[in-house]
Amino acid sequence: MQRLIAVFGAGNPSREEYNLAAEVGRLLAQRGLAVVCGGTYGIMEAACMGAREAGGLTVGLLPGYQRADANPYVDIVLPTGLGDARNVLVATAGEAAIAVGGRLGTLSEIALALKHGIPVVGLHTWNLDPAALFDRRVPAARTALEAVELALSLAAEREVQRRSGAGVLPEGEGEGPRGG
Repeated sequence: MQRLIAVFGAGNPSREEYNLAAEVGRLLAQRGLAVVCGGTYGIMEAACMGAREAGGLTVGLLPGYQRADANPYVDIVLPTGLGDARNVLVATAGEAAIAVGGRLGTLSEIALALKHGIPVVGLHTWNLDPAALFDRRVPAARTALEAVELALSLAAEREVQRRSGAGVLPEGEGEGPRGG
């Protein structure tokens, strides 16, 4: 089964963020992982470009119905017709996620991933208050390599927990009043 890591970020990033996302995509592909993203431009295009250049597989979950809206580096184009609601699919499609830069859409993907037990690593992204995240965390990476290594480590930890029967329950499942 092909392993997936999600990459989140803005459609209009800075040049530095774009380059970081391309390096993230390249590093993921070099490790045999596929990149899953929103499939359009900016960070999504950069991550797909980097992955494709390294011989990796890319998956784009588009907000609309038009396959032609995908960036040219997406191998598997999945038009959802869901608009911003497709963020749920992107946020939960990978074993882990890397958020590069970003705006409110990225913030929603970070929150949705965390809510569903998917580990997220930040790379020049939102600075979230750890106290407000309860038992969740979004470690901040300084480089693309560090982001990829952290994401893979967190994905492996999550899988060990899942296999041990401890499980990683999404927020709201078995947590009492804090759920939801």
